[in-house]
Amino acid sequence: MGSLEMSSHQRQLSRPPATVLEAVDEAAEMWGAGWQPTDQGGQIRLPVVQGLRHGIVQGTLSAVPEESGTSLRFDIEETSYTLNKSALAIMLLGGMGGLSVVFWPLSPMILQLAPIGAVLALVAWLMVVSRLRNSDPEDFFDLVADLSEHF
Repeated sequence: MGSLEMSSHQRQLSRPPATVLEAVDEAAEMWGAGWQPTDQGGQIRLPVVQGLRHGIVQGTLSAVPEESGTSLRFDIEETSYTLNKSALAIMLLGGMGGLSVVFWPLSPMILQLAPIGAVLALVAWLMVVSRLRNSDPEDFFDLVADLSEHF
């Protein structure tokens, strides 16, 4: 499931471009990103997670010098996401279990399924929902900003 999405993220940093690019290099290694540096930036391929979806965001990262430091800009050229199908299946089972707990007063026959439904909903929560997380280019910029302050 690939898509072409032209958008950008920008962050002002108080450090010089060389320091910011060192921080980008370190952050890319920590993040597991593909980073190909050039003089004023480079090409980056960031792994990202958005709930049940995970994928890659790739594009051009540039560090432009300014009076107050550096303007770090990430121009996204392509995104590609896939759905975590096993987590989705667990969530659907948990949802069905939750429905049996909610609707048992309407039909006494469903009462027999309510305990199983409660267990399914709890399992879905523990296995999937409690572990959902997000990581996107803004989180990467946060890491770069933190690391650039230590160089």
